[in-house]
Parts: sequence; C-alpha cells; structure tokens
Amino acid sequence: MTVRLTATVIGRVQGVGFRYFVRRRAEPLGLVGTATNQRNGSVEVVAEGPRAACEQLVAALHSDDAPGFVGDVRVTWSAAEGGLRDFCER
Repeated sequence: MTVRLTATVIGRVQGVGFRYFVRRRAEPLGLVGTATNQRNGSVEVVAEGPRAACEQLVAALHSDDAPGFVGDVRVTWSAAEGGLRDFCER
C-alpha cells in the first residue's frame, strides 16, 4: 500500500547536509518526495511509497548516521496524493 509520510525533524538539522542525507536514504528505498528547510529551523520531509519503505526512512531520520542533531521527529501518515516524480531537496 502506498502512503504519504510527513515528518517534521526538529534539532540542529539545517546547514549540516541533512536534506542531502534524507534524499540519499529515500532514493534507494524507491521513495519520492521532498526535504525542505523551514523558517523555524526544522526540516520537513514528505515522502510517498510503500509503508515499509517510509518506515525505514523514519528510522534513518532517528539514526546516529543523521548529520547534525535530531531532537525530535514528528510523523504523520496519510493516503498518498501522487504528483511527486522523484526525491528533491528544497
């Protein structure tokens, strides 16, 4: 089943290569979406694909391999909306 993951990653995650890290983890999982810096210093990750692959991406967001410092990851699940063709950083 294809789902949409929306995750807000809070911590020191801007200016440390975090969005690139997310893209490099999402692409091999076959996910499409975006990683976008937010004005409040967080990064919003939107990904669509199989639920299991999205769960693996969430695990990567929490992992010790993630650059910077991840204090919290707030996750929301919803139905896939489509319209995403690849994974990009914004």
